[in-house]
Amino acid sequence: MSRTVTTLTAQDLAERLGGVLDHCPPERPISEVKPLEEAGAASVSFLANPKYAAKVKESAAGLILVDAAVDLGDRPLLRVKHPYWAFAQAIGWLHPEPSPTWSETPVNPTALLGEGCRIAPGATVGARTVLGKGCVLHPGVHIGDDCVLGVGCELFSGAVLYRRTLLGQRVAVHANSVVGSDGYGYVLVEGRHAKIPQVGWVEVGDDVEIGACVCIDRGVLGPTRIGAGTKIDNQVQVGHNVQVGNHCLLVSQTGISGSTRLGDYVTLAGKVGVVGHIEIGSRSVVGGNSVVAKSLPEGSFVTGFPARPHREWAEAQAALNRLPRLMKQLRKG
Repeated sequence: MSRTVTTLTAQDLAERLGGVLDHCPPERPISEVKPLEEAGAASVSFLANPKYAAKVKESAAGLILVDAAVDLGDRPLLRVKHPYWAFAQAIGWLHPEPSPTWSETPVNPTALLGEGCRIAPGATVGARTVLGKGCVLHPGVHIGDDCVLGVGCELFSGAVLYRRTLLGQRVAVHANSVVGSDGYGYVLVEGRHAKIPQVGWVEVGDDVEIGACVCIDRGVLGPTRIGAGTKIDNQVQVGHNVQVGNHCLLVSQTGISGSTRLGDYVTLAGKVGVVGHIEIGSRSVVGGNSVVAKSLPEGSFVTGFPARPHREWAEAQAALNRLPRLMKQLRKG
């Protein structure tokens, strides 16, 4: 998958960020930004929360952004005032956003269309995008640059795929849904919310159906994934870097915060909220109007706010319903 990559030296980054190198050769080439667990010798990563210090010691990152007070032994560090903001700036420099490619025709000349594709009036296809055999684009669909659609995909009116979106085979995207828009990422710098560049993408597996008015954000660096066979109802929000397993059911008005992982066959009923950076085990069910605030083991059945085992929640609700009668009895003495 094509993208623009720039290489800087560790010293270049130190000068741009106003930081100080520690245990890192100034000439070390840095060409990418990666999470600590994925970083390699040419990667820059960051540590903003001391509780993740153990990950730094295990990381193979060529350079790690930290604040001045952190002690990490002989790890290659760049000490800066605000590591998270430095991380955001490094993304912008090392992974610059490509300029969009427009053509005078609705289908860019560099796009590749498989046999039997049908493209309605008002639909557009970006540069270097590939459509598999038998894809159908309804009026008003827009597909950005460098996307890949598998065999038999169908996109309904107003659907939008941002650049580098990957759809498997037989994927349906209903009207006015957006796949690959920027994730909700900001960092507070000197009293203002500065944007963290979102340079990842979205991968959707085979036989996924995405309802109307759904938003699936691309990852900050890597992919947001929707597993094969998953069915997404209308008005669902999937945050950046979320990993949804196979054959999950995400029901209307559900929202999943960034970097959360769902196992296979997970059901999130209507109006479920899920906080970020947690895991929901396979074959778990979350009842409607619930908020999941911590990780759940496989086979969980939870309900409520915050979500807890369904039987426990039902008993608490039954007790709550009896409370007015009990209060009357207490007043009578």
